[in-house]
Amino acid sequence: MIAPGIVAGALLAFTLSLDDFVVSFFTAGPGSTTLPILIYSSVKRGITPDINALSTLIVLASVAGTVLMSLPARARIRAFQVVLILAIGGFLWGRAASPRNQLNVLMWSEYIDPKVVEDFEKRFDCRVTLDVFEDLESMLAKLQQGGSSLYDVVTPSDYVVPVLLRLKLLGEIRHEHVPNLANIEPKFASPPFDPGNRYTVPYQWGTVGIYLRRQSDRPIERTWGLLFDPDRQPGTFLMMDGIREMLGAALKYRGHSINSTDSREIRDARDLLLEAKRRSAGFEGGVGGKNRVLAKAVDAAVAYNGDAVRGMRDDPETEFFVPEEGGEIWMDNMAIPVQAPHREMAEAFINFILEAETGARVSNFNQYATPNRASMAYITPKDLQNPAIYPSPAIMDKLEFLRDLGPDLKLYDEAWTQVKSK
Repeated sequence: MIAPGIVAGALLAFTLSLDDFVVSFFTAGPGSTTLPILIYSSVKRGITPDINALSTLIVLASVAGTVLMSLPARARIRAFQVVLILAIGGFLWGRAASPRNQLNVLMWSEYIDPKVVEDFEKRFDCRVTLDVFEDLESMLAKLQQGGSSLYDVVTPSDYVVPVLLRLKLLGEIRHEHVPNLANIEPKFASPPFDPGNRYTVPYQWGTVGIYLRRQSDRPIERTWGLLFDPDRQPGTFLMMDGIREMLGAALKYRGHSINSTDSREIRDARDLLLEAKRRSAGFEGGVGGKNRVLAKAVDAAVAYNGDAVRGMRDDPETEFFVPEEGGEIWMDNMAIPVQAPHREMAEAFINFILEAETGARVSNFNQYATPNRASMAYITPKDLQNPAIYPSPAIMDKLEFLRDLGPDLKLYDEAWTQVKSK
């Protein structure tokens, strides 16, 4: 009899939580992360001890609330008074202990060692508010909807920088305030998307490749043919849910540039993906693909190298490589929004990250490669020798940055729409 009511209540709760997440994500300012956003950001990376602890706290809070409401009225009022006094006291204590400076950062989740942030706060008497995003579209939407006047540092990927510049969302970096720019490896300085590093500073770089589980009965062929040649297929596989990543892989397999604007080459890449899609387990984000390989739900997936390296650490029977045909090299960057409220602190933070030891701590934490040549002496030796993080010179010669294709991007959009819809 009560089943319809339970189902209706569950659907209502889900709808309200989804609405709360969407509204909060796009309207919340720095530091105002809500519980749905926190859970969403964490679960995207897999079930972690943090999520288990949070679930436990929610259950305990629910039990405590139930017990509290079952108390006699007088005891319940007194309990509420105690909680209110503690809350006000905590708020006032926090206000009194507030640091002199403030910095608001918007970056990918789990992309910086929390201890690095703590050290910056201590050195500069600064409170850092770290908000996270899980995809670049979300970051762009936040900046367009007022975030350019709320955040001081953002971390856009290479191919998004031209979009941000066209929208006039980034401010110039005053190089005289960032002397550690001299530490950047020359091959990562003055990239094609930002000549002279006027608006961006390299943060981390990496690659896109294939993450798979080794098979004892057959050697691994390090080729994109594992996806595009049925005779080489290693078992069940996932393709990455990324337009430039997957079309780029198909283009490289055919010997073309990942930035090709030749309509025939792009149509050929589309056809390769359509044929591979019929044999695949579908599309998944880089982290999701890695997690499904770890769970033995699929045998291989297209993934980012940093996610794959963490997967290899969890399961030594898995492996990552950039195929011999080459592929994409990406670079995430630090940038300052055009109306950043704390510009001096933003430049101080960028300069701090570019310090030799700090840059190494960031890369040792997230296991992506550093563009900071001064940091190389402090990188974990095991990581330095890992070709999944630092590819061989032969592979490096076959990697390309994604370029802003301008009007020709519509060729990719049309091809990708057909791939996803058929």
